[in-house]
Amino acid sequence: MIPEPSAGRPAGPQSPSAPEPLRCVLTIATSDSGAGAGLQADLKTFAALKVYGLSAVSAVTAQNSLAVTALECLSPAMVRAQLLALDDDFPIGAIKIGLLGNAANTRIVADFLREKYERGPVVLDPVMVSASGHRFLPPEAVEALKELMKLATVVTPNLPEAGVLSGLEIKSDEERLKAAEKLLALGAGSVLIKGGHGRGEAADDLLWGPDGPLWIRGPRIYTPNTHGTGCTLSSALAAYLAKGRSLPEAASLAKDYVTLGLRHSLKPGRGPGPLNHFHQYYLLES
Repeated sequence: MIPEPSAGRPAGPQSPSAPEPLRCVLTIATSDSGAGAGLQADLKTFAALKVYGLSAVSAVTAQNSLAVTALECLSPAMVRAQLLALDDDFPIGAIKIGLLGNAANTRIVADFLREKYERGPVVLDPVMVSASGHRFLPPEAVEALKELMKLATVVTPNLPEAGVLSGLEIKSDEERLKAAEKLLALGAGSVLIKGGHGRGEAADDLLWGPDGPLWIRGPRIYTPNTHGTGCTLSSALAAYLAKGRSLPEAASLAKDYVTLGLRHSLKPGRGPGPLNHFHQYYLLES
């Protein structure tokens, strides 16, 4: 478990801990101009968990804490150029894939994974709809996403996304298990179905990996400031996998990190805010 941050503010600059091996983790995702989700959330998570974050931008959004007002995808050529440039220089220890925006960019990322990247884990977060209800992906992009799933070490849908991908309505733990089986049958290496969109006092995640199903238990944190929670969990999972943790251990540590981030969440704008990615370093009053 990640320790609970102490109350109040640190007295001053803290001495650095003992050096750790440098790990590079790449996020391929969309920019969130409000910086609570997307590649900004990924990079904050990487920094907080002491890995070096790299980024390839697939699309940009105009959004704030109230709504997404516009989305524009970069060209597939530009997405590929970013990936090749990063692969040419950095030892990429893990890749987190978020919102890619369209079918063309999804296929470009799939081609890159097949041609260039066989060194480490791939965490695919199949982002489809924003918390405010903005639908990001057209139907053809959803189909391309299903092909990308076959190249992922672990796919991390929330409950609505797992329902879309599996074609099932998920209202119980049994239905979540059936959805995970269907996603594995589509070719995903492992599946982590996040429980934040469920109901009740628990917000448990279901991990189905090579050793079968495993429930990652966690309390539900009642806060309106949940923007970027799914992005953050998936990027934390990628960071811990890059550090050599097993998939169950990485999933549990990522769950702890997000839970504490929600407990100390932020509200910088007028709408729902993000979790506090740096809760282990400082707390802020919203």
